[in-house]
Amino acid sequence: MGLKRYDHIIWDWNGTLLDDAWLCVEVMNKMLAERKLPLIILDIYRTIFNFPVKEYYRVLGFNFDQEPFEEVGMEFMILYNQRQKECNLHPEVPNLLKIINELGYSQSILSAREQSELRAETKEHEIDHFFKLVYGLDDHYAHGKTDVGIQLLNNLRIPKERLLFIGDTVHDSEVGEELGIDCILIPNGHHSVERLKKCSHPVIDSLSELLTLL
Repeated sequence: MGLKRYDHIIWDWNGTLLDDAWLCVEVMNKMLAERKLPLIILDIYRTIFNFPVKEYYRVLGFNFDQEPFEEVGMEFMILYNQRQKECNLHPEVPNLLKIINELGYSQSILSAREQSELRAETKEHEIDHFFKLVYGLDDHYAHGKTDVGIQLLNNLRIPKERLLFIGDTVHDSEVGEELGIDCILIPNGHHSVERLKKCSHPVIDSLSELLTLL
C-alpha cells in the first residue's frame, strides 16, 4: 500500500491532525453531569461517537422533546470553543506535513468543523501554508461532510484516482466511498480501531506509519 500513485492528500482535521477527542469527552461530561446523565470515558466515547452527531446525543440520553438538538449542539460548541486552544496537533503532524510537502504532494483539509474556526485553527498551529484548500462546514451541527467534499473535489480538479483521503472515523470511510476516492484510516482520534477495521478501507497504526508508505 504505497502512496506514490497519488498527487494530492486530503486530511480530516479533528482527531486526525488535531488531538481533541479528550476535550470532546470532558465537554460532554460537563453537559451530561448537568442533566444527571451517565458520564463517559474516552474508550466508550470512541465506540459510540458518530455522524450525524444528533444520533450520538440520543445514545447519551439527551431528550430532544425537552430541549432542541440545535440548543444542545450549540451549547457543546460554545463549551468546546472556550477550551479549544488547549488542544494540540498530534506530535507527528508538523514534520509529517512538511515532509509530504517537500516530496511534492499537494494537501487540503476536509472537515466537519465550522469553516471560519477551521481556518483560524490551522493558522494558530502555523500549518495553514501546507494546504491548497481548507474546507469546513457552514454551521456547528456536524451533519456530515460529503457535500462539502464534492465542492472540494470540484475545485481541486485532480483526477479522483490521484486523490487520497486520510481520516479517523467510520464517517471518513463513508465520505471516501461517496466521493469515489481512496481512503486510509488512523485510530488516533474519535473512533476505535475495532470500528475502523470493519470499514472497507485500510487502517494503519499511526501517522508515523504514513512515512513508510511515501
